[in-house]
Amino acid sequence: MLLHLHPDNPQPRNIQTIVSGLAKGEVIIYPTDTIYGLGCDIFQQKAIERICRIKQINPQKAQFSFICHDLSDLSQYTKSISTPLYRMLKSYLPGPYTFILPASKEVPKILKSKKDTIGIRVPDNNIARAIVKELGHPILSTTLPGDMVEEYTDPELMYANFEKLVDIVADGGIGGMVPSTVVDCTGEEPVIIRQGAGEWVAE
Repeated sequence: MLLHLHPDNPQPRNIQTIVSGLAKGEVIIYPTDTIYGLGCDIFQQKAIERICRIKQINPQKAQFSFICHDLSDLSQYTKSISTPLYRMLKSYLPGPYTFILPASKEVPKILKSKKDTIGIRVPDNNIARAIVKELGHPILSTTLPGDMVEEYTDPELMYANFEKLVDIVADGGIGGMVPSTVVDCTGEEPVIIRQGAGEWVAE
């Protein structure tokens, strides 16, 4: 299903359709503030396994991140973080960044990296955040398979390519081509792992 959503004020009815699907274990393609993502409910193991099959990756080796509505989700899914780190996250989010943080016990096992970390995203995108807010907990986020970045900006093309693999393509308009900036916050100092759309100014 290709669902058109208004980028600034996504229609509640369409958001509800997506959320009902996620709660049943459906897989979606949805917009963020960078590139479109492939996602599902973090508590639907079969959906996570489906995403791994679509991407042809082993769940243990996958680099998944969580799309959160705001930083209030941190206390549940990450181990306690210092006040300076929290302030730094707050200054960058919502925005085109993924922060690698130590995962808490609440994170489903299949989603933790070997290092027991999790990537956290709070995208500056009303559609992604409305989905998560309505669902009541984060959704998983990963990139679409393959290297055809040009095809991953147009939701109609994505629908044509992936309609047999995913349940819903949430069309929020043309997406970006540059992924988020990934910052590892598990050590003493934040370390950039991937320079993406977000500017990074080391403190």
